[in-house]
Amino acid sequence: MKRTLLPALAATSLLALSACGTSQPTTEASGSGTTGSTETAAGPITLTDAAGRTVELDAPAERVVVLEWQMVEDVLTLGLEPVGVADVEGYTTWNSSMPLGPDTQDVGKRGEPNLDAIYATDPDLVITEVYGPDDAVVEQLEEYDVPVLATLGADTEDPIGQMEETLDLIAQATGREDEADAAMADFEAALEEGRAAIEAADPETTEFAFFDAYAQGSTVAVRPFGQGSWIGEIGEALGLTNVWEGEVDAAYGLGSTDVEGLAEVDDALVLHTATQSETWLPQLAENRVWTNADFVEEDRLRAFPEGVWTFGGPRSGEQVVDAFVAAVTG
Repeated sequence: MKRTLLPALAATSLLALSACGTSQPTTEASGSGTTGSTETAAGPITLTDAAGRTVELDAPAERVVVLEWQMVEDVLTLGLEPVGVADVEGYTTWNSSMPLGPDTQDVGKRGEPNLDAIYATDPDLVITEVYGPDDAVVEQLEEYDVPVLATLGADTEDPIGQMEETLDLIAQATGREDEADAAMADFEAALEEGRAAIEAADPETTEFAFFDAYAQGSTVAVRPFGQGSWIGEIGEALGLTNVWEGEVDAAYGLGSTDVEGLAEVDDALVLHTATQSETWLPQLAENRVWTNADFVEEDRLRAFPEGVWTFGGPRSGEQVVDAFVAAVTG
């Protein structure tokens, strides 16, 4: 199931790192097998993280702090409750796939964590997402005597493969590789069932454009999920066609446009996330370009349910599959 990938980063590339996005764990003591959801591998672990750094652990990590929401979901998917998470409220709002426990400590913002709060939780591993070879957060965390696992959340060359790579890397660090395999098997089964449901429904259209948006003063900025986006790739894996062909960033496959640009989408379903859409959607009710757009007049606008995270792991991926199926066949 494991794929070999060459991830790309927006703005600052990690391609110069020889081990970028791969991990080669070695267990240096007996008892390294992972068996079941409550028993983990034993003994020291050495692996290479997504920034090409060697990470050494005395034993599989159990007290984990996580600074990015996809990786929070991954840790929970593996059956481990993190002791600290960046922006607990934000995670709870945007990602409903794997709820956090009530005792999870908030350790500040994503990208700007509170170091004192992190180390007050007494972690044996901090998991973060890197955005370049000289990531500032990693440099700060390395000043403390706690291992840091740098992960890569996105890769437009193979976004679903990168999702699996990230989950596998965290599974290796926590000794929970069986749980990772089970989660990916569930995701792949959901894709197969979703493809079959769409094919059986024989919908009028299998083309889509997906976006999120935010209010920017008196205007609404639109962010399409284009070619190479995780959402777009899942849609394509379901047998659908992502019609957004505009320029996108190199890591996440995200573009930038306005209501006028979105209104040019022809004949396809136009999909968006419902999470916090109340902050921008009412503003468009007075926008004639929006109200006169074909997809609005022809009732081709659909919302994914609130809490479906559009940059997630396999459990969010299952929710995305369900949302696509409902939107296309409903």
